Amino acid sequence: MTIASAAASLAVSSTAASTSTLALSNVLSLARGGAIAAAVTTAASSTLLQPKKDVSNIGIVEKFQGMRGGGPLSNITPEGSSVLYMAIAMSLHYLSYSIARPSTIALFTSAKTGFAGNTAAFPLAMAFISPTSLALLFLYGKILSNAGPRGTIRQTTFLCASALWLSGILIVLLQGMDLDPLSIPFIPGASIKVIQLVVGALFIFRESYVQLLTSQYWAFMASILTPDQSAKWFSPISGLTSITSAASGLGVRSLVEKLGLPGALGVAGVILVTSLIFTEKAYTISDAGGFTPADDQMKKKPRHGSSNTRKTSTEQEEGHEAGLVKKASALFGRVPVLKALFIEILAGQGLATLLNVLFVTKLSESLPDDTIRAGWMGKFFASINVVAMCLQFGVIPRIMPHLEPRYLWRFMPMTMVTALSYLCLNENPTLYLISGCFMLFKVMEFSIRRMLDEMVYVPLDFESRFLGKEIISVFGYRFGKSGMSLALSGLTSMFGDFGLQQLSFLTGGAAGVWLLAAFNVSNLVFTRAEAEIMYQSKRGGGSKSSTSRERRRRERRVRK
Repeated sequence: MTIASAAASLAVSSTAASTSTLALSNVLSLARGGAIAAAVTTAASSTLLQPKKDVSNIGIVEKFQGMRGGGPLSNITPEGSSVLYMAIAMSLHYLSYSIARPSTIALFTSAKTGFAGNTAAFPLAMAFISPTSLALLFLYGKILSNAGPRGTIRQTTFLCASALWLSGILIVLLQGMDLDPLSIPFIPGASIKVIQLVVGALFIFRESYVQLLTSQYWAFMASILTPDQSAKWFSPISGLTSITSAASGLGVRSLVEKLGLPGALGVAGVILVTSLIFTEKAYTISDAGGFTPADDQMKKKPRHGSSNTRKTSTEQEEGHEAGLVKKASALFGRVPVLKALFIEILAGQGLATLLNVLFVTKLSESLPDDTIRAGWMGKFFASINVVAMCLQFGVIPRIMPHLEPRYLWRFMPMTMVTALSYLCLNENPTLYLISGCFMLFKVMEFSIRRMLDEMVYVPLDFESRFLGKEIISVFGYRFGKSGMSLALSGLTSMFGDFGLQQLSFLTGGAAGVWLLAAFNVSNLVFTRAEAEIMYQSKRGGGSKSSTSRERRRRERRVRK
């Protein structure tokens, strides 16, 4: 069974890679300083779009060129190749995550392995996500400073896959043991099973690691594409993750029926490790082509042997955590849009948490069987990804060239406020009504918000793209969920369990807070013209001080 599951996971990975390659056939003509190949007519741009033979001879690209007999891929640039491979890696990450997510939720809500019937367990687990994400963030900062972006994504990917494997093995072993429950300190009479500890820790880690990896893929691609290119192609690139997520969601039930929930975790780990093949190829091409994101970082470092580099490892360890906090504070002061984005994410993820609690509570009541519930969740999230995919490939790329990002920043929360106002009117909302509101939020998050989020970083510097983005994506996302979970747990302890309608009222209030935060971001986010000017200034060697002055002038104009 182990050999069969491994072969199945490799087959799924291969199919996902082929699908991703086909969907990105038009993206491959991208170039860092140029336009899309189909729109380029000048000789200089044509030269830019020609592939470099010494850096584009990677297996899957050549094979696909041979299959198509030329075509759009014949004009692939090294920049386009690197974006292709990183996009495929990200799609495999989401393929893995879309198997791990329903599996961990089913384990967590199971009467055998998790906390079925315990309404306080889910908010409490969500509260632990924030400190876990903060620990991962400090680990990320340390690895990034020592190993650079390429080494960081390699090490963090293997760490996450190993956690999935180890958890699956422990769950299998503990299911066959009859261990006495452990007493919970400071809570008289309370106890917890060892397998519940493992499942709870797995649930918390799974919620924490997804953005740790996702932000690294996007940071690389944001370093390669121009603002105009990102406006057109970030949505289809996000669509690749919708394809693989939908495919895995549709197959989760059959996978769980054959291998069990722990076996599904093992398959998810295998697929995640497979993504390293494509991240390595992406960085190999960028290193050979001289446009690797690490170049920006290395330029800022003092030369080897200078007085600034002569620090002991102990000094570096002691100053690392404090240095990361100081860097984050200085970065938010220097780039106000990142601070506004951080606050918006806190508000948006607080809303997401309340919607998630509503969804999980109603789902566990309606579908008590673990396997059926896991399959239903798989199909539900697959449906979300199918709808998001249609928007990402068919709608958003057509409207973005004619629409400023600020209008979409305002559209999302206004839509949720309207939908949740209707939800609040129902005393006992159905599973499909709650699922519909949750789906609406997730569809907009996947197809619109994710693209808008990544577009903010494109004209910014290395520190904003790799450090600021990780702080916002890893800590901001999870702190928003944990903060809301703590608040919900506190309210529950004071007033007792909330009914579905009471939770709906809280959700509607959270949507109003998100509306205010999103409007603040919309007032600070760069227009396409401003982003292009900032990018060209950065690319032409513009200093950080001149960029900061431009930002300050814009902030004064916005306040007026």
